[in-house]
Amino acid sequence: MKLLPLDSPERIALAGAWLSAPDNAQWLDFGNGVQHVTPVTLKVMTQRDMHCLRLYTADDGDAPAGVVGLSNIDRTFKTASVWCAPGDERMPRYSARAVSKMLTIAFTERGLNAITCWAVENDEGARGVVDLLPFTFIGRLRHCHSIDGRLYDRLLYDMLASEHREI
Repeated sequence: MKLLPLDSPERIALAGAWLSAPDNAQWLDFGNGVQHVTPVTLKVMTQRDMHCLRLYTADDGDAPAGVVGLSNIDRTFKTASVWCAPGDERMPRYSARAVSKMLTIAFTERGLNAITCWAVENDEGARGVVDLLPFTFIGRLRHCHSIDGRLYDRLLYDMLASEHREI
């Protein structure tokens, strides 16, 4: 598996299409309830130090299989949030490995100490990814995520640098 930078218009457009797809967008929140990002927004995000975005590949090639990111990188407090979205519904099994590789970047290259993530309570895919990694459940934000007009809880997790082992 490789993590590829979003360093070309084609890669940015591909990531934007995946993140805007309804099957992915319903689970996302890029702040203030924004669930869809445009290629222009992604290009700006790649140029800001508070985000680290990568496409990830499957094991058997260079074709991108999804997108993984660190957001809200805070150099003062050495924290960030990690997230991912599969680009191909046949490829979710790669998501946990992509997140694990992104955590390695966060803790080694970026020098961060704590990473958070969340999953909507009924998102079995995201909860499966979290369960494969040594995240610790730290709480619940009740009725804060809306899908098709129905409110769901977000389950909150964190991980310290000392707890991470790449899978």
